[in-house]
Amino acid sequence: MEWQLQHAKSRLSELVASADSGGPQVITVRGQRKAVVLSAAEYDRLSRGATQGGLVEFFRQSTLGPDVFEAEHDKDAGREIEL
Repeated sequence: MEWQLQHAKSRLSELVASADSGGPQVITVRGQRKAVVLSAAEYDRLSRGATQGGLVEFFRQSTLGPDVFEAEHDKDAGREIEL
């Protein structure tokens, strides 16, 4: 659900309850998305996933699928030159 900032401020208790039961709540300012309020459980889940395996693991578990992020490493160490 989207909340205009002035409504979010005046109805903060309702916004927090909605984040807990209805998922992330978006706060807008002049029609522009500015902030998202998450439940503590959702925040913990997201932050735990980002720190446990690091960035590579995050991308591997992404909904885009692991094949999108597989990278091959070039084994070439360069060439020798005389100085």
